Amino acid sequence: MISLAFPSPVTATIRLSQGHLNLLAACPRKFQYAFLDQLSSPNLTEQQERQNQGAQFHLLLQQWQLGLPIAPLTQADPQLDQWFTAFESASPEILALPGSTSPIQQAEHERTLECQGYLLTMRYDLLLTGDRHAKILDWKTYPRPQNARHLAANWQTRLYLYGLAETSPYEPEQLSMAYWFFQASQDAATPQSLSFSYDRTQHNRTHQDLTNLLQQLTDWLSQYAAAESLPQLGIAHRECDRCNFFSRCFGDFMPSDPRLETSDPLTLPAILEIQEVPL
Repeated sequence: MISLAFPSPVTATIRLSQGHLNLLAACPRKFQYAFLDQLSSPNLTEQQERQNQGAQFHLLLQQWQLGLPIAPLTQADPQLDQWFTAFESASPEILALPGSTSPIQQAEHERTLECQGYLLTMRYDLLLTGDRHAKILDWKTYPRPQNARHLAANWQTRLYLYGLAETSPYEPEQLSMAYWFFQASQDAATPQSLSFSYDRTQHNRTHQDLTNLLQQLTDWLSQYAAAESLPQLGIAHRECDRCNFFSRCFGDFMPSDPRLETSDPLTLPAILEIQEVPL
């Protein structure tokens, strides 16, 4: 086995987004393939189009918040125009903040937090702040999910609230997060939302879970530096059936080690967000 001299993950700053954490928690081996080995997985054309349109909607709302012209975007895409019309009609409710008549609005607001030797990165679609409360807003361009528990457990919800509590003077109980879903469902033409409150108990639980996950990552990266792969799920796991890396994990062939083809395997791609993926 070839030993590769990689920089220590503790001394070499690795940036992790909520997308990295979600994938790491779901399947360490897939995290390795996607971000350490930097292998690409095929994206269906229809899925890629939805992701591109979602990115355009985020850009549209950012330009609107900055007072920039949005007509070139809405006129070129009827779907964007429909979503923005829905946003405008619901904006008094969307942009409301408890206890504040004119909250400060910060679009595409970025924050970073050092934790366990890693740099956690967060980008809020819109952050509303007032004297006694702050609220994170996130735009989704797919219908509102029926089960809110999956979104509550998602690392986007957990990291965003945790990171804001750690990098601001607000107490956890003064924070909340709301997802707004602009793709109309059959029984609702107006935007739907899911809101999550926060408290010290949730904050402490997230801190412990995050600490454990990052400690595991440090151990796995040390093993990876010794040319050992990160753990994989069992072949019967339901997540494996829909994974694009299934054949690489469980195929009869042994592919060449892609880590030998890159000079810095521990440098993760510069992404802050995973594209829109319905939950």
